[in-house]
Amino acid sequence: MNDKAAGAFPPELLAQVAALPALPGVYRYFDADNQVLYVGKANHLKRRVSSYFQREHGGTRIGHMVGKIARMETTVVRSEAEALLLENNLIKSLKPRYNILFRDDKSYPYVKITHARDTGSEATDAGPPKSHQVARMVYYRGAVDKRHDYFGPYPSVWAVREAMELIQKVFRLRTCEDTVFNNRSRPCLLYQIRRCSGPCVGHTSLAQHARDVDSAQRLLRGETQEVMQDLERRMLAHADKLEFEQAADLRNQLSALSKVLHQQAVDTVDDRDVDILAVRVQGGKACVNLAMVRGGRHLGDRPYFPAHVDDAQPVEVLQAFVAQHYLEVPVPPTLVASHPIEKTLLAALTEQTGVRIHAVHQPREQRRVWLDMALQNAELQLNRLLAEEGSQQARTRALADAMELAVEDLDGLRIECFDISHTAGEATQASCVVFQHHKMQSSEYRRYNIEDITGGDDYAAMRQVLVRRYSKLAEAVRAGEGRLPDLVLIDGGKGQVGVAREVFEQLGLDLSRIVGVEKGEGRKVGLEELVFADGRDKLTLPKDSAALMLFAQIRDEAHRFAITGMRAKRAQVRTGASKLEDIAGIGPKKRAKLLQRFGGVRGVADASVQDLCAVEGISPELAQTIYQALR
Repeated sequence: MNDKAAGAFPPELLAQVAALPALPGVYRYFDADNQVLYVGKANHLKRRVSSYFQREHGGTRIGHMVGKIARMETTVVRSEAEALLLENNLIKSLKPRYNILFRDDKSYPYVKITHARDTGSEATDAGPPKSHQVARMVYYRGAVDKRHDYFGPYPSVWAVREAMELIQKVFRLRTCEDTVFNNRSRPCLLYQIRRCSGPCVGHTSLAQHARDVDSAQRLLRGETQEVMQDLERRMLAHADKLEFEQAADLRNQLSALSKVLHQQAVDTVDDRDVDILAVRVQGGKACVNLAMVRGGRHLGDRPYFPAHVDDAQPVEVLQAFVAQHYLEVPVPPTLVASHPIEKTLLAALTEQTGVRIHAVHQPREQRRVWLDMALQNAELQLNRLLAEEGSQQARTRALADAMELAVEDLDGLRIECFDISHTAGEATQASCVVFQHHKMQSSEYRRYNIEDITGGDDYAAMRQVLVRRYSKLAEAVRAGEGRLPDLVLIDGGKGQVGVAREVFEQLGLDLSRIVGVEKGEGRKVGLEELVFADGRDKLTLPKDSAALMLFAQIRDEAHRFAITGMRAKRAQVRTGASKLEDIAGIGPKKRAKLLQRFGGVRGVADASVQDLCAVEGISPELAQTIYQALR
């Protein structure tokens, strides 16, 4: 049994439990090393917390956690809704090892339609309308702004692109940036292929474009039949007035809308906005498949794979997802779920969002079809994950065997790989990527700007990055507080490995950890050889070796990461780190004039102070500011 006996807990901890109030709140458990173990919420703190210390939990995830509790912290709140909010904010920030954790990915794409201003006046002889008079439709990801309209969220970029394509085909809304709109003298390609009505050059009136914007918004809200009836009514009205050209335009819109909707099999159901949540648990892993219905249309789905599932039941996984996911994402009024959702959780979400949330876990008819589809996708995604993880673990095991590493815990095997990148000595950068837990750990990647060396000297660059990376770590290891990676992978052969050996000897580190990946004959993939710093002979692994595949994956990731960093740095060196919009005194109009005159940011950066002064609105002082900022 993994639970402690009651007497095994510190007396002060048990006294703290006995003194807890009968109020809602959040509790946090810590181990002897002061690491957070678990965060939970309760409507009745004393009753909930006491249950951990008064019953046996066996060898479950909670049982293992209880056996490690050394101390506790609690926070009393006013309601269960506040407890829900605080609990999941703490879970996101503390990442306790015994909570079911979902990746903090709340950035969903939207269709954004900006609000037009001053649309009461038509274009006059003074010229076509300005950008602020014409609404614009764009793809958007980020925080919403109440000054504009947002439709979504959508589960994927593809779903947003599909919605925007539908709107462009039918209503031909403007999508271009303000600077492009305000500087057009003739319509663009989108107008030629009938994806824009050309408001920038006055080919449609402001009133007509506003009507199209309104129809597009209603369509995105799911008012499909109403939109089609309105188009048909307007078409017949124009025909009665013998305005056949306008009637033909509306007929074409109706035809395009009917065709697109038929192709996309829009569901004509009463449900407007619904989220479908399907959970599958297998082999200590779980998948929550979230499918979205917006405006009566099924927009697709997205899988989520939580951490720390272990022996958790599907209901627990679902509760954790609902609580964590909907803290920052708008929640629709209806949730269709594969398992029941606690009424207290729904009530807390309702209180928090102001929207009455209704959950159904045994749906019928169309909702049943949606849920069955989500369950099938959850199962497919979970099987794929298990297969991939099995393959990754096999490759890690093959690498450890090939290197003869005495690693008891393959999950903890850590490899750090270094690469150097530059262009003819310019903008030299070193990259360090990390492999652990059978996958690349992108949050631990690091880039190093290499300075004070001769351009193109890769050996000096490698020496500098290794010293910077391991000098402090070596001191920590000697003090018994740090841990070196099991392997230090160098993208290079004998020369690069020799530099690494010198650095490790200088720092007093184990040379057997250094492995160089030397490109084979003709630099062909699969012919690489492994070079060692401790005197071992070169090792050539078979082309189909799982270990070689993993070495190549890590090496290629280090190279990719170095290349992207070097290119970004080189671009800053060549064009200046500052952008035009970052320069004080440069607004949209002046920026548009500068870009139009010089053909782009590069042209502005290459212009002299005198050339800049020649642009309308650019004073000598501002020209000097621009000149210095872009160099």
